[in-house]
Amino acid sequence: MKYLTEYRDAEKVAVLLEEIRSTVTRPWVIMEICGGQTHSIIRHGFDRLLPPELELVHGPGCPVCVTPLELIDRALAIAAQPNVIFTSFGDMLRVPGSEKDLFQVKSEGGDVRVVYSPLDCLKLARENPDKEVVFFAVGFETTAPANAMAVQQARRQGIQNFSMLVSHVRVPPAIDALLSSPDNRIQAFLAAGHVCTVMGTWEYQPLVEKFHVPIVVTGFEPVDLARGILRTVRQLEAGRAEIENAYERLVIPTGNVAAQAVINEVFEPCDRQWRGVGFIPQSGWRLRPEYAEFDAEVRFAVGDIEVEESPLCQAGLVLQGRLKPNQCPAFGKQCTPRTPLGAPMVSSEGACAAYYQFGRLEAEAIEA
Repeated sequence: MKYLTEYRDAEKVAVLLEEIRSTVTRPWVIMEICGGQTHSIIRHGFDRLLPPELELVHGPGCPVCVTPLELIDRALAIAAQPNVIFTSFGDMLRVPGSEKDLFQVKSEGGDVRVVYSPLDCLKLARENPDKEVVFFAVGFETTAPANAMAVQQARRQGIQNFSMLVSHVRVPPAIDALLSSPDNRIQAFLAAGHVCTVMGTWEYQPLVEKFHVPIVVTGFEPVDLARGILRTVRQLEAGRAEIENAYERLVIPTGNVAAQAVINEVFEPCDRQWRGVGFIPQSGWRLRPEYAEFDAEVRFAVGDIEVEESPLCQAGLVLQGRLKPNQCPAFGKQCTPRTPLGAPMVSSEGACAAYYQFGRLEAEAIEA
């Protein structure tokens, strides 16, 4: 199948891996931002096929994983109310709050439903005029356009029993925060191809200039990943730092201008707390004041809920690339997909879930 099998060609991957081996001459630390890339890297064994000089560390690009604990608890508080139909993508149902998750709320009688598009919620709202339909709007730039469109459509159609609990986050401020950390080890980034499909590459140029690090836009199939890693290594070895597009079949420098316009009409930048990472200025989006009527935090008055993380969970270090999942003392013991302590163990893009699913269970020595 075109655009699928050709990017899973084992011979092409082998050629690219050999070129990587012949290019690298010294140790480098490269972070893949996206959790989808992390799963593909582990699934296809890149962590074992690359030369030992290259260390891939896993970044905070799993939106479910970085949704702050207090926002999960706000979602649980809303979902438990009798007049509410609470909707979300499937990943969020297993994410643990401070005491329970959305599945448990559902088992206790809450009307919690999985949807495949925020626009599905508008249909639910029309069909259930006596209920409040709430959508948990979680995600990076990739999901923001559809969520913004749902709000636009709700206003145009006069749907008043629909609202959103918004937890949108943005990639560039997260990269800035990681590189600004005194503990930073990251020397280059594989940027998420689907985010750049929406936003383009222009947002990354200031980061390249500020920190002098290569950023290579990379896809998700094995050939894409090998090609992105090779281009990154070439830059590192040559002492160059550029924004480079290795996902040309989908990404253009300007991105999807129409999608960006929809986002900018409905959302505005805001400070955001990232679960396990901390406070990052201007790293999120919230509804603009003119769309505040669709803000579930305001409608249900849950904005004052604050909670603390489990001290056993090391997800923050994993999301910052400072710890591999199987270096966490709780990994595979107190923390499993059936008994997760943190979101990375249950999200389809979580690094801990990838390590557990694909058999990276053995403990590794924790670096000082």
